[in-house]
Amino acid sequence: MGIGAAARGALELTRPVNAVVAGMLTFIGSFVAVPVASLSAVPVAAAVGATVLATGAGNAINDYFDRDIDRINDPDRPIPRGAISPRGALAFSVALFLVAVVVALALLPILAIAIAVVNLAALVTYTELFKGKPGVGNALVAYLGGSTFLFGGAAVGSVGPTVVLFLLAALSTLAREIIKDVEDVAGDREEGLNTLPIAIGERRALQLAAGLLLAAALASPVPYLTGTFGVAYLAVVGPADLVMLAAGYRSFECPSVGQSQLKYGMFLAAAAFVAGRAATVV
Repeated sequence: MGIGAAARGALELTRPVNAVVAGMLTFIGSFVAVPVASLSAVPVAAAVGATVLATGAGNAINDYFDRDIDRINDPDRPIPRGAISPRGALAFSVALFLVAVVVALALLPILAIAIAVVNLAALVTYTELFKGKPGVGNALVAYLGGSTFLFGGAAVGSVGPTVVLFLLAALSTLAREIIKDVEDVAGDREEGLNTLPIAIGERRALQLAAGLLLAAALASPVPYLTGTFGVAYLAVVGPADLVMLAAGYRSFECPSVGQSQLKYGMFLAAAAFVAGRAATVV
């Protein structure tokens, strides 16, 4: 195995698109939390960088623990196909975690550090302790997805405005994780995992996911109704709700397509908060 191939495999372990998206969500959390004129470049950059590094590390260690499952569910991942060894993946993950910790400790306020510590512990323990337990692993991933917004707000000293965004993101992420588990039922059964679709049945799991998406859609106008954001927010979050609800419906026919479409709806919902904040300074 050449050095170049191993380096590419290591980068692929991080799921770089997902890691960068997580960094963008942290930035959105900072952007939503305080007026643009009050943003400070150093803590925002540190929070974004720590998020990207920690997310990449979490993805890499997840692949390390999931290497046997991935031989069935996703044999093209770097470890099953031999692009990087399990030991190399573990060492790479630890290195990324350490850099993320150093960045957070050196440049972020105490609340942001506390959120980072909780999230790092969750990322490290997720696969071994929580994945495969009906609903528990899904809820943990949902918290981690939503907490990027809290982390961004904490980095600039204002968590309050990001709480609604955290809750909406967590609900949507929980729905998507359940749908993904339906998609992965065959490999999870082979590995002996007891995921939610295995425990309660695939159709019931999809019904639960659809209910969570409906709850998120019904709650999404709250920032407008409370006067936090104006019509610009509502104009973008409405279509986002429609995309996510349609994705939930589509999941009953094809979970793979449904969870992919749901991701786009979630991005659009995040954009609604950006539009809402941007409109307040125009």
